[in-house]
Amino acid sequence: MSDLLLGLRLYARGAGMVLRSPRLLRLGALPAVVTALLYAAALVVLVRFSDDLVGLLTGFAADWSPGARGVAEVVVGIAVLGAVGLVAVLTFVAVTLAIGGPFYEKLSEIVDDTVGTVPSGPDRSWAVALLRGARDGLALVAMSVLVAIPLFAAGFLPVVGQTVVPVVAALVGGRLLVLELTAPALERRGIGFAARRRVVRSRRLLGWAVGVPTYLLCLVPLVGIVAIPVGAAAATLVAREMRGEPTGLPPTRPARGEPSRH
Repeated sequence: MSDLLLGLRLYARGAGMVLRSPRLLRLGALPAVVTALLYAAALVVLVRFSDDLVGLLTGFAADWSPGARGVAEVVVGIAVLGAVGLVAVLTFVAVTLAIGGPFYEKLSEIVDDTVGTVPSGPDRSWAVALLRGARDGLALVAMSVLVAIPLFAAGFLPVVGQTVVPVVAALVGGRLLVLELTAPALERRGIGFAARRRVVRSRRLLGWAVGVPTYLLCLVPLVGIVAIPVGAAAATLVAREMRGEPTGLPPTRPARGEPSRH
């Protein structure tokens, strides 16, 4: 089975675990609700001043014909929307994880214990978990801003900016999300940030199969409240798969000449 299909199965399993467990859903949703309220206020402000922002960025087209100026405003508006969407989703997850670090540590631990045993890892207090979430959250925000800048510039290109850029944003956003969502499980196994990047890079399709759906669902208002705990549970299963540990999936029939997968 390809890593893409395997990752989608792990995502579906993670979703099933969260949606069937009120405890897991509460653990993951509470920090997301707090963050959603903060972002709702920010969204109101952005919508209120969106026309002014687009007008400021299209000052170069002030002397163009109305039709050409209208096209420029549409292109710039889509570019702004794409860049803001990428930063908003990634920072939403980053802020949620920073606020709810201990909650997601616990959620990941419960998922781990449900499908198999793992080393207990370092004994960390809630304060340490909160600081780890804040540290990694800031790193995710910084990386998302660095990525958003060239994507924003590419968004001005006709056709490419409206087709290729959103796809690249989803792939990059999904990669960064799974890098962050696997943190509790991999750190419990003694794998720090630098090593985590190498592990995630080694199975790109597997990571994208969980990160991209989480990214896209977080674009839908309020859906992110559920999408983040689902992504966190699925990412824990992905971390187990990347470490060669059982994930609780039923065995699949291997292709001819391939070893069986769990």
